Amino acid sequence: MVRVPGVFDAERVAVVGATEREGSVGAAVMENLLEDFGGEIRPVNPGADRVFGLPCVDDIAETDADLAVIVVPPTVALDVVESAGQAGIENLVVITAGFGEAGGEGATRERKLQELAETYDLNLVGPNCLGVVSTPSGLNATFGPRNALSGRMSFMSQSGALVTAILEWAGDRGHGFKDVVSLGNKAVLDETDFVETWGEDPDTDVVLGYLEGIENGTEFVETAREVTRETPVVVLKSGRTEAGAQAASSHTGAIAGSEAAYEAGLEKAGVIRADSTEELFDFGAMLAGGRLPTADGVAVVTNAGGPGVIATDAIGDSELELATFEDETRRTLQESLPPTANVYNPVDVIGDAPAERFGDALDVVLSDPGVGAAVVIACPSAVLSFDRLAQTLVEARKREDVPIAVCLMGGASVEGPSETLSDVETPTYFDPTRAVRSLAALERYRTIRKRRYEPPASFDVDRDAARSVLERVKSQGDNRLGIEAMELLDAYGIQTPEGDIVDSPGEAKELAERIGGDVVMKVVSPDILHKTDIGGVEVGVPLRDVEDTYEALVSRARNYRPDARLLGVQVQELIDLDDSVETIVGMNRDPQFGPLVLFGLGGVFVEVLEDTTVRIAPLSEAEAAGMLEDIDSTPLLRGARGREPVDEAGIVETIQRLSQLVVDFPAIVELDINPLVATADGVVAVDIRLTVDHETL
Repeated sequence: MVRVPGVFDAERVAVVGATEREGSVGAAVMENLLEDFGGEIRPVNPGADRVFGLPCVDDIAETDADLAVIVVPPTVALDVVESAGQAGIENLVVITAGFGEAGGEGATRERKLQELAETYDLNLVGPNCLGVVSTPSGLNATFGPRNALSGRMSFMSQSGALVTAILEWAGDRGHGFKDVVSLGNKAVLDETDFVETWGEDPDTDVVLGYLEGIENGTEFVETAREVTRETPVVVLKSGRTEAGAQAASSHTGAIAGSEAAYEAGLEKAGVIRADSTEELFDFGAMLAGGRLPTADGVAVVTNAGGPGVIATDAIGDSELELATFEDETRRTLQESLPPTANVYNPVDVIGDAPAERFGDALDVVLSDPGVGAAVVIACPSAVLSFDRLAQTLVEARKREDVPIAVCLMGGASVEGPSETLSDVETPTYFDPTRAVRSLAALERYRTIRKRRYEPPASFDVDRDAARSVLERVKSQGDNRLGIEAMELLDAYGIQTPEGDIVDSPGEAKELAERIGGDVVMKVVSPDILHKTDIGGVEVGVPLRDVEDTYEALVSRARNYRPDARLLGVQVQELIDLDDSVETIVGMNRDPQFGPLVLFGLGGVFVEVLEDTTVRIAPLSEAEAAGMLEDIDSTPLLRGARGREPVDEAGIVETIQRLSQLVVDFPAIVELDINPLVATADGVVAVDIRLTVDHETL
């Protein structure tokens, strides 16, 4: 069991490698601890009697510390960790670099570090990290140049350098923290451990994180999904582009999963994603206030038309909506504001408005039942005191339990008023767009809190039949299966056209007679994946031509690739595509998050339009249904241009059945059903392609 709080609740801290040598990490850690830490500090250095006036010991085992901060060279660090473990010191911060991020011997040292942590049941942060901070006790066990302000946000970062920058930037803007941790290489403790810890911490209102990768995506999703029911989690995930992912990997040694997997995983976990460090802390500051919208509409109160329009546009670009005031609200505004004021939303109290007029207008709009949040925008004027306005807004916040984002669009004159508002957890911004985006994060979290997590459906399937199909890869000497694996879908209750694979023209004709009507014929070969490119598919073959078509398909395959393995020809019921929509359902197994299920527009359009969406399996019915809402082509499913709506319930069930299949069989690495043809009468899987890791069957 991980006991992360011990890292932050230490009363006696040992610094192994403590020194007074100017410019050294050991000296910086000691100076930071001496500045604010309310507990006891134990320097450890066999080459010194005293460090900064404190008596030194030669070995960590000679201390009674409950936290050890290790800054000695990597070749010595392992011995120190073992000594700490033998002495019963469970909490360690290994600042020292030269481990997994260095490769070679460093990677070997990191594996040894993990073995020691397991042997002695250690809570170990790092290695290769900046350290940790906990403001309630004044603990600053880092070598950064600035400590954190006290607050109710807790922050983790995979980049130590970013921590130093953030602490200075946040301090200048009044953002405070409960705990801060530099994750480093995450050899033992990782982001999931800290999300769980802070989710149980009554003094942490919001969890913030900068991550370059997630060690165990499945565990993270399960943990964060529980935490975000009560505590918001906001993450800035870098490595979104291919180049960014490669840079992250080389920087931290992390294995970067696909961006689509991270997007789906964070969404499933209920984590709010920020696109920049500015957004990360904008969202955090707003969420730390603890107030969520109680209605859908946003009111804007401003003394300047232009910024009001900017805010209105930002609301239109977000999932928020501009509130429509009730008649009583507009009448009250007309009575309390000058005749030239605008009483519709956005409310313009005009440029000569003093603070009291802002307050009067805000009180009126906040009482409207359709208003769940407000943006107040103030530009400087000769009659407006930002100090007085801040006090007015503080009083309004006390009266109304409604989130308010404040834009004080000035320079040095806003610093004092911003601090006043920050004291009552009301963030301020210069840009109205930032204010609106922060309110949108609140609305997003409101939606997350309202989620009802449903277990995935469990269908009655034939696992033995499915396993038999998958084991064919062993006899084929390949790891790919195509249309010869259609029985796999049958085993999991996914509808397929009537048909089979035959190995002679005569058998092809007999099967076509049983099917009745024109048929589709496809050459079956694991060595020829793109069959249409070589003329390996014929659609609408009449009975009289079936035998000749069989011969022609085999001949084309032989001419294209003489050494190809031919398993026969598939003869299949012809599906009428005139009133259908071709979709795709597929799966790719991500190294961090496991099976990633895909749905979208299929057929030839999947690679051209790329109108797809993904979710992490296993999927509940609600999650599968949500995939149909995500794609741009949803209107095609619902009867665009006079077509009949397709069987959406059939698509949703197929997605769920595929989800169950790929969870049941981890050996399935990739799978595509394309097209999955959807009509008003149901859905049918026309083609399949999959890759199997036969070593895990």
